[in-house]
Amino acid sequence: MSDSSTPDSSPQPTALKQTLGRYGIWSVGLRSEDPSRRSELTEAAAELEELGFGAVWLGGSSAARHAAPLIEATSTLTVGTSIQSIWQYEAKDSAASFAELEATHPGRFLLGLGVSHAKLAEQYRRPYSSLVAYLGALDEAGVPADRRLLAALGPKTLELSRDRAAGSIPYLVTPEHTAQARGILGETPLLAPELKVVLDPDPAHARTLARTALAMYLALPNYTNNFLRLGFTEADLTNGGSDRLIDAVFAWGDESSIRTRIDTYLSAGADHVALQLITDESRDTLPRDGWRRLAALLR
Repeated sequence: MSDSSTPDSSPQPTALKQTLGRYGIWSVGLRSEDPSRRSELTEAAAELEELGFGAVWLGGSSAARHAAPLIEATSTLTVGTSIQSIWQYEAKDSAASFAELEATHPGRFLLGLGVSHAKLAEQYRRPYSSLVAYLGALDEAGVPADRRLLAALGPKTLELSRDRAAGSIPYLVTPEHTAQARGILGETPLLAPELKVVLDPDPAHARTLARTALAMYLALPNYTNNFLRLGFTEADLTNGGSDRLIDAVFAWGDESSIRTRIDTYLSAGADHVALQLITDESRDTLPRDGWRRLAALLR
């Protein structure tokens, strides 16, 4: 399913695409500070590799230390941060963590970076300029541009993803955004959007789950402004999101409908899709049965 292969120590964009394959798993639950959960997380990562997923993307402001146990428990799985906030980790610390993990497991970790949100980071200021400066510090510390990705939504940051990174890992976007991003990035850089999936054919229940998951993001202007740029209206952003918005940023329904929706992102220009499974359970819970169902429908 993933068409994955063992990466070399410094993958170029084309090799990186082959390594990641078409499908990965995005999960908050696979990162934890609790040592008692280590075996649970590593067993899950090993199964995801066996299921054919080429990558795991660690949600929240994750870091290399969260990736290390999953990489150690697997053979070919790529692990990336989605995303690491530039406000939470100093560039020198990110570079040191990257270097340590690269020394022990070359080519297995991708540093996904983003500017987070004003409501979540007290020091939030001039986000674009701060991101440029952060990348400059990583350059000086020896972190290769082709081993980092940016969570880019707007045109300027997408251009930065093209020029100063291996590509982009946009979060909470539509196929239309994917097509626009590909136009800005050009053919070579990696484009790996996140997509939320609800394995439920019942429209009412699926959209209820989707609205619960979407609620926190509708309070963050970076996302709502992007929706408005994509042609949605303020009305689409109220009351948990209109059906139009829900159906645009979630894949829900039966297996055939979900597969078709995922393929829409690939047809729009994505190289890889990071699939986040939305369930009735906490985001920290590992939905392993659901991941198995996803793997089956993607074969």
